[in-house]
Amino acid sequence: MQLKPLARSLAVALSIVAIAGCSSTGGTQDGDSYGSQDGSSMGAGTSGAGTGGQYGSTTGSGTGAGQQADSRIPEVRTIYFDYDRDTIKSEYESAVMAHVRYLRANPSAQVVLQGHTDERGTREYNMALGERRARAVQRFMNIQGVSPSQMTVVSYGEERPAVSGHNENAYGQNRRVVFNY
Repeated sequence: MQLKPLARSLAVALSIVAIAGCSSTGGTQDGDSYGSQDGSSMGAGTSGAGTGGQYGSTTGSGTGAGQQADSRIPEVRTIYFDYDRDTIKSEYESAVMAHVRYLRANPSAQVVLQGHTDERGTREYNMALGERRARAVQRFMNIQGVSPSQMTVVSYGEERPAVSGHNENAYGQNRRVVFNY
């Protein structure tokens, strides 16, 4: 009767090996596999407002976030989303990758992915949308090799706005996922 625990242990071990073998370090640039809806650039000009100064080093020579990510928590801790979307925009993939590199280099580090929305929509819908956004980031990071045990997802929906206001600029800054270490 000791065969059953041995078989169970073997099945668990094989599952772990299969999952580890399937993890990827490459990723894709199209963004279609990261959320449940197609990515669109609508609103890109306003939803990234307020991040220009922090974000400049990701398109340059590679001396910015990439080299710092392994030893320090990345500078950019907020990424923004288009209206009613949970797809990571391509302009924020390098910022998320900096967090991936940091978390892979620091296995004891933990991050809470906080999903937020603007005030439009019902409270229930916004809670679900905030969770979908945070889970899209979690999925992306998991595919890139970050351990699921290092990430926790929380949705605040519309309850914790970054900016008050009833215009597209305020809405764009509230549609976000925040990396909280």
